[in-house]
Amino acid sequence: MRAVARGQTWLSPAISRTVVDALSRGERRARGPFEILSARQREILQLIAEGRSSKEIAQQLDLSLKTVDSHRTELMDRLGIHGIAGLVRYAIRAGIVQSES
Repeated sequence: MRAVARGQTWLSPAISRTVVDALSRGERRARGPFEILSARQREILQLIAEGRSSKEIAQQLDLSLKTVDSHRTELMDRLGIHGIAGLVRYAIRAGIVQSES
């Protein structure tokens, strides 16, 4: 948070690893959320970022609560993010949702 407050860029360890791996393979661009995440994960991330509860997401997508929680855990693991607030910040930065500022 301090780095971001100073105007510096901060990447989670998982994203940093993805960037380094891509560069070591000679790729010109890093993989974004549409390549890192499945369509279902992006959908669930969007709903989380919109403030929906796991129960609401489960009802809307006709999934079990356990499945939604599993997707949320996988999102956090894959992105190297800990907590809902981090997922929301990621979704805004990635353009999955818009900030309401």
